[in-house]
Amino acid sequence: MIKIYHNPRCSKSRQGLAILEESNKEFTVVKYLNETLNETELKEIISLLNITPIDLVRRNESIWKENYKGKELTDDEIVTAMVENPKLIERPIVIHNKKAVIGRPPQKILEIL
Repeated sequence: MIKIYHNPRCSKSRQGLAILEESNKEFTVVKYLNETLNETELKEIISLLNITPIDLVRRNESIWKENYKGKELTDDEIVTAMVENPKLIERPIVIHNKKAVIGRPPQKILEIL
């Protein structure tokens, strides 16, 4: 089953959702700002993306700039920051068949469909 971690207020996330809708494949939508991820779930997503936690952070968000920018943080501390502040998580994230991509640009989603 395809899963998209989606923020309806984000234009890239809406474009990613449209790509999935046009694919005519079944998928589930996780509105991760409402259905908060725990640290285990987020670490699993990071592993599937094959990136480090900092690569999933939206570093231009004011929450990041005001609270974390310039600090030496461990990977676990970065994951905790994203769990506590889900707005920091880059979006959309699409998972399919044990593969995942960040849909930036949204066309990257096509790589795993």
